[in-house]
Order: sequence, then structure tokens, then C-alpha cells
Amino acid sequence: MTIFVYAENNNGSYKKTTFEAISFAKAIAESNGGNVTAITINPTDSVEKLYQYGADKVLTIKNEGLKFSPKAYSQILAEVAQSELIILPNTVDSSSIAPMLAVQKGFSIITNVTELPESLSPLRVKRKVFSGKAFATVQSETTGTVLTLATNSFGVKENPQSSAGTEEIINSTVQNTDVQVISTEQSIGKLDLKDADIVVSGGRGLKDAEHWHLIEELASALGGATACSKPVSDMGWRPHSEHVGQTGKTISPNLYIAAGISGAIQHLAGVNSSKTIVVINSDSEAPFFKAADYGVVGDVFQVLPELTKKIKEANT
Repeated sequence: MTIFVYAENNNGSYKKTTFEAISFAKAIAESNGGNVTAITINPTDSVEKLYQYGADKVLTIKNEGLKFSPKAYSQILAEVAQSELIILPNTVDSSSIAPMLAVQKGFSIITNVTELPESLSPLRVKRKVFSGKAFATVQSETTGTVLTLATNSFGVKENPQSSAGTEEIINSTVQNTDVQVISTEQSIGKLDLKDADIVVSGGRGLKDAEHWHLIEELASALGGATACSKPVSDMGWRPHSEHVGQTGKTISPNLYIAAGISGAIQHLAGVNSSKTIVVINSDSEAPFFKAADYGVVGDVFQVLPELTKKIKEANT
């Protein structure tokens, strides 16, 4: 059985979520004597990185001038992915491709998968439901399945494969017929929230935007990204791109530190898949403490500088 993986890239560069999807596919392939083929569209990164995590073959799609469009990308994948199992990372872009791809192939779609399949025929897997508050074991009822892998659910695992003569370059003529990309704006020099292993987040407990440096300094010391609650972005303290929660971004870092956030259910929906949650709040009755792995009852203006200081000392 050949398993196809969409090797998503960001402006040509591969993301950690891509390597995790290939690692996941390789583990499935090894369980049944199959192999993994990665499909990558207009990369600038070396495809050798894909072989490092388990790809046996790479299909490199060349299409000069093609901008990202779920319709165009799903059409390309549908044409070249001739398999009963197609895996994509559960990112914003891939999650918009997956349903269109499933319709074009006549496949089932299972999103937010968290574990290796319990069986392959029929395909039965566990996935997140209810904004990550529960899990469901679901079964595909069609001959093929499009699957998206929940971020940080499987991990990135190196499994080097020989790349000699296994890359195939395909020239595609698919064009953007339904959308015109006029411009793309992207934050430069900042770690993307979706890719971050460590996230430090702040809420209204910071009291004012001028105190945000406390969040940034701790994140910098930890090598992580910064995030915020919805009220903070609504007040204009931070950009909406940093808002995590039910109406913002959903993240699954290995460590999530929440400072001055009460922990409303809408915020928890975006972060409760984090491996470890640390809550810092002066209110011992804050709802967030019920979801926390570790809690610190204290003033964020005292705790954050001291925590940053100790981490810096430990790193020297």
C-alpha cells in the first residue's frame, strides 16, 4: 500500500507539521509493508528533508506563477495521489484543501486524527471532537480516506530513506481560476504559533499593552512564541493573529503558559490540547486552574520577571 502525504510548505520552506505527517505515514506503512510518497508543490527547500523523515519517494510539482488556492491545490493532489489513503497536516491551509480533495476523490474525510489507526481495512482511527474536549473512534465507510493529523499528536521522528533516483518532477498546468491573490502579508522574524513548541500567552491581567514586554521576554528566554486572549486582541493590545481560542487559533504546543488569563471556556477550546499547561493568576478561583497541570497563584508582575530571570540563569 502506498500512502500519499501532502508535504505543505510555507513560501517554499517545509514546516514541522509536514515532517510530523510524513513520520505518521511512515509508521503506518511499516506496519503493513507499504511505502510513503510525499507530494510537494513549488518548494524551495531541499526535498532531502522529506526523505529524512520517512518518504520513500517525492513527487515535486512545478507550476510557475501558481498561488495557493484550496481548489487548485486539491485538484493537483487529486490528479497525482493514486492511493486509498492521503494524509495532510491539520494546518489552516491543508484543512481547506482536505474537504475539496475528499469530494474530488469520492473519499471519506477524517480530521484531527491523534493516533495510529486501530485497523486499516476498514480504516478506524481516533480523532479529537468537541474542540479537543473529547475523543471519538471513527471508521471510514468508503474505499479511500483523506486524513488530517492533529498537530503535535504523533511527533516528528527521523527515519532516513535512500533518495537515489526517487524524486519525480511533474509540470502542472493547473491555474487559479476561482481566486486572484493580490498580495500576501506575513510576519517576519517571529515564530508561528502553529509551529511553536512553547507558547507564552497573556490576558487582561497584564492591565495595559505597555506591560506586554513581560510576556515577550519570557517567551524569548524559552525560545517560544507569544499569544493572547480574545479581550486583549479586541482592545488592540496585540494583533488578532496572536489570539488563541475558539474564535482564534487552535494550538497544541508542548508547553502553554497563561499569565493573567481567567480561562473562559472559549479560550480553553483553543489550547486544551497542549501537552502541559501552566497558569499564573492572582485569583486562586480562576477557572483556568482546573485545566492546568501546574498553577501559580501570584501577581504576574512579580512572577513573570522572576521566572524569566531564573530561566536566563539556567541557560547560561
